[in-house]
Amino acid sequence: MPLLTFITDELLYQHTQKVLDVAENAVTDAEINLYSNKIDPFSALFDSLRQGISLSSWIEQEKPRQIQKTMQNAVGEFHEDILGSVEGWEKLPVGNVIDLRNRGKKIIAEVKNKYNTTKGNHKKDIYDDLKSQEEGEHLNYTGYYVEIVPSRKEPYDKPFTPPDNITHTRRASNEKIRVIDGKSFYALVSGVPDAIEQLYFVLPKVISDIMRKKVPPSEDVALYKSLFEKSYG
Repeated sequence: MPLLTFITDELLYQHTQKVLDVAENAVTDAEINLYSNKIDPFSALFDSLRQGISLSSWIEQEKPRQIQKTMQNAVGEFHEDILGSVEGWEKLPVGNVIDLRNRGKKIIAEVKNKYNTTKGNHKKDIYDDLKSQEEGEHLNYTGYYVEIVPSRKEPYDKPFTPPDNITHTRRASNEKIRVIDGKSFYALVSGVPDAIEQLYFVLPKVISDIMRKKVPPSEDVALYKSLFEKSYG
């Protein structure tokens, strides 16, 4: 039996490997960047003295932060890869206005890894992009702005009405331009209500298999569950 019902094991492992490869490269890049002009020396000075630690200790602390920035982008693309591998769905190449499409269901989507990935004053641009698609190439499609990690635990799938800081108004409510949380969108795409939860809890095994390491101990699994519930309930 496959690990998940909505994607093949081959693709699941392939997309997971892609994230791990990015992470490995990020470690090397962090080493290079920390000794280039990409780190603000004033910030380093202030922060190391504020914490009462040596600059070398501060640099060691900074490495994970540098890696995390790259990882967040990789995880965002991971979700696009997974969702785009579900039957009937496709991930569009980089450079397109939208990330995902289902021609049969007439759905398009712009996917962001976290609710605050895009600043509030820029969300209107996403609305405008979806509206232009819905009125043009993807006439009568429903366009979704997807926040994989939502701002609150309660699920939502509602008209997307982001603010416009210039006009001090909100974009007009339109039933075909919507904002949705990650759990609800995974369910919509896959037809499996707890699809994102299934994916999350199978990843430790997949990652362990790829890295040829033991599956995390039970206490770690409990912590994984706690982290998941803080985002999705």
